[in-house]
Amino acid sequence: MKIRVGLDRVSWLAWPIVLVVIQQLFFPAPAGALLAGLILGLITGLVSLGMYLVFRANRVLNFTAGELGLLPAVLAVMLIIESGLSWYLSFGIGLVAAAVLGIAVEFLIIRRFFDAPRLVVTVATIGVAQLIGVGALFLPGWWGARVQSQRIEAPFDIDFEIGSRVFNANHVIALILAPLAMIAVGLLLRTTRIGIAIRAAAELPSRAAMLGIPVKGLQSIVWSVATVLGFIALFLRAGIYGLPVGGALGLLLLLRSLAALTLGRLVHLPTIIAASLALGILQEAVVWNSGSIEAEAKMGAITGVVIVVALLLRRTRGMRAEMDTSSWQNAGDTRPIAAVYRQLPVVRIGRIVAIVAIATAFAVFPSLFGTTVVVRMGLIFLFAITFMSLGVLTGWAGQLSLGQMAFAGVGAATSAWLTQRWHWDITLATLAAGTIGALASLVVGVPALRLRGAYLAVTTLAFAITVSGYFLNPRFFDWLPTGRVERNPIFGVIDWSSSRAIYYISLIAMLLAFGAVRGIRNSRTGRVLIALRDNEAAVESYGVSPVRAKLTAFAISGFLAAFAGSLVVHHQQALVVDDAQFNLLIFSGAVIGGLGSPLGAFLGSLYFNGTFYWLQGSWRLLASGIGLLGILLVAPGGLTSLWYDLRDLTLRWFGARRGIVEGDDADDLIDTTDTDEVATGEPGRDENEIEAVTPA
Repeated sequence: MKIRVGLDRVSWLAWPIVLVVIQQLFFPAPAGALLAGLILGLITGLVSLGMYLVFRANRVLNFTAGELGLLPAVLAVMLIIESGLSWYLSFGIGLVAAAVLGIAVEFLIIRRFFDAPRLVVTVATIGVAQLIGVGALFLPGWWGARVQSQRIEAPFDIDFEIGSRVFNANHVIALILAPLAMIAVGLLLRTTRIGIAIRAAAELPSRAAMLGIPVKGLQSIVWSVATVLGFIALFLRAGIYGLPVGGALGLLLLLRSLAALTLGRLVHLPTIIAASLALGILQEAVVWNSGSIEAEAKMGAITGVVIVVALLLRRTRGMRAEMDTSSWQNAGDTRPIAAVYRQLPVVRIGRIVAIVAIATAFAVFPSLFGTTVVVRMGLIFLFAITFMSLGVLTGWAGQLSLGQMAFAGVGAATSAWLTQRWHWDITLATLAAGTIGALASLVVGVPALRLRGAYLAVTTLAFAITVSGYFLNPRFFDWLPTGRVERNPIFGVIDWSSSRAIYYISLIAMLLAFGAVRGIRNSRTGRVLIALRDNEAAVESYGVSPVRAKLTAFAISGFLAAFAGSLVVHHQQALVVDDAQFNLLIFSGAVIGGLGSPLGAFLGSLYFNGTFYWLQGSWRLLASGIGLLGILLVAPGGLTSLWYDLRDLTLRWFGARRGIVEGDDADDLIDTTDTDEVATGEPGRDENEIEAVTPA
């Protein structure tokens, strides 16, 4: 019994020890590199601590932890470099700015989602990250600065060497200031009335509110503290590694913090801090053995594997208590017109005219615009397929995925290899790529059997970083196509090398994908996935296997994404693997368009690519950040939801002019017949049909 108690007391060190063992066995490094890794781990620990505080207060993973600290850090750096202020004064101004920024973000944005599902708040933090990141990019313009990266000088001089590694005062400041900040937060939580109230509100917010504790006000304090921690981390980073002023903050810092949180099960702070230190040491050891360029890819892959393994090995008991797993119930699903309105002549004629007009516009589009616009429109069609794959997985099944472009990349690499090396026809290569994408998606879907909500988001993001940074990196795998990808004739006779031809091929591919998705949505499989999103327990009570349903959603989603990737690589005639940051932008575009319907996928692709094509520089990120937050606040169902609302208002107006009064047969414009279909597989009947067969 005593031995078991002793093991329980040190079990929190298990994963940090595993990381250190991996470093010692595979990436041995001298003492100087290990000390540099310890400093990097302290910086990571500050960000991890901020994410931990936000999770305990809001039950949400804060994807904006780094960017919130970046904005005041850039301010402080510019005050030192451009305005000539002292280090101490600039640091103090940065602290105040960080505290104010944290309160402002919580009060103006996060608090608007106080009663929303936690997954919605998680997605909102992605929008906040994009918005704040753009602010950090524009901030140096106030001084007319154009620097891309800049280190700041320490306020005093110290230089020493450990082996071949040179350290200075900035390293010493990090070794002192980072632990002091962590200790200060610990004392705040443990010894002050505010800290006790924060911990009480985190455990039972409803009961805390009943006892008179200002839960919302405490959350503002938590966000303020988290932003201050992020600022300190990035300000220290500016002195040691340089700050990406005018550039983007990479994903490795976020990934290390997410890994530390995962290893600490999001709630055990000592494990989170120890894992942060171990991950920092591991990264510097990888850099020492591989060089900085290859180290980033290898570290991303290693961290991603660690996250997935840790989540798979953990006990499922208690996971629901750690994370609110509210479903994604705001998806913009297709809303059919009620039968009573479909009989109106103006509606029948209007639908025919709209279909003919849209078909004509798509058909004559290449004749009206130049080559550049035509090529871009074809890419919009293909991205719409990728967005629809997210609609199946997230909009229908409620599985939050932040790694969809990884499946598209797998499909692109597979298809390009088959058509260029083995000279397969594009049709066979695309089907094969879709199959490989479905299998890869199933591999990622296995954790979904045990995980949900933001846990799954971490897993898919880690998968995306691993695939894009390592497995699809020609530095490590020489089979990947690196030259021009030729468009060989389809079936040996159909030439699709011109911009007009690739436009029509992309349009046909999108229509085929949308037709297939619509057929699945109207089948029993689609109805089961929707019901699974809304109430998994109820679906299981009908005898439906949630495991099989989830894996089906992953397979369909992976096939569609890889299908799109296969055509994109031939459309672009080159295998270009975007970084993992692109996955967050793709998800934002899908949410803006509306998850769950082909119309939403097309509108999201049009918005996403349109801002990329016709907005310059950082304004693209600004459009996606503001667009995402605006849609989540105004219409969580996306642009397609706004379209349906406008259509329904118009139908009510026409119906009222013809004597159809609200509350009669047209009380509900939406057919809601899916509930009974889950168990029986038989289509339900709407209210009008029931009235028609019921005797008077």
